[in-house]
Amino acid sequence: MTKISLVVSDVDGTLLTKDKTLTERARSAVQRLHKAGIGFTITSSRPAIGMRFLIEPLALWLPIGPFNGSSIVDPEMHPVEQHLIPASAAERSLKILREFGADIWLFTTDKWLIDNPSGKYVAHEEHTIRSAPTIVTDFAPYLTSACKIVGASADAAGLERCEKAMQEALGSAATAVRSQTYYLDITPPGFDKGTFVQAIAKRVGISTDAVATIGDMQNDLAMFRVSGTSIAMGNATDSVKDQATHVTATNEQDGFAEAMEVILKRNAVG
Repeated sequence: MTKISLVVSDVDGTLLTKDKTLTERARSAVQRLHKAGIGFTITSSRPAIGMRFLIEPLALWLPIGPFNGSSIVDPEMHPVEQHLIPASAAERSLKILREFGADIWLFTTDKWLIDNPSGKYVAHEEHTIRSAPTIVTDFAPYLTSACKIVGASADAAGLERCEKAMQEALGSAATAVRSQTYYLDITPPGFDKGTFVQAIAKRVGISTDAVATIGDMQNDLAMFRVSGTSIAMGNATDSVKDQATHVTATNEQDGFAEAMEVILKRNAVG
């Protein structure tokens, strides 16, 4: 059995609890990975600024993957790779999101832009990424600098239908996948959490067979597909669990830490 040399983790619903807390057991598990010589980093639908608070407590030294891995940023928040949604795909995305009645958010490298400050998930996102939005009346001036576009909606079934319509409409022009039941993310084409895993594995000089990935949502499946070991959280849907090699406890039950402890034992260092 191949030993694990690198772990790549999702953030929300995986590393953090529902109230966006990093538990002491989770922090300690990452510390033990470091001591065992196992690389560790994170990738998320969050913008880079929304991941910054985890760098110090987790002692991250490898680059991180914001915007579903379509960007790569070093621990000092300097861009390593930066990709944008083609303007035509961004414009088409906005039209489809409006057709499905979703609130629209547009993220640039350093800004979160919204046109509806009373949207249902605005306060939740502000708490999550620890950054306030910029209110605009028109997204058009920003279509050429979009790192990510989000459709936010409390209608989970409607957003699932929107996801399928978006994928059909955009084709290979952009990637559309839900990061939460209430968030549909549109990101640059050709880059996802899977390409991020491959890039980090190449950086540390290992095969992806020696990589373990852990997550809970559809946008995590891209990294499951390219890693030797994939771990679904207990709070993941059955469709996500079915595509993982292992399933751990929920994020409210320290499922992340439990999975890391299993990896350490598998490497004969736990």
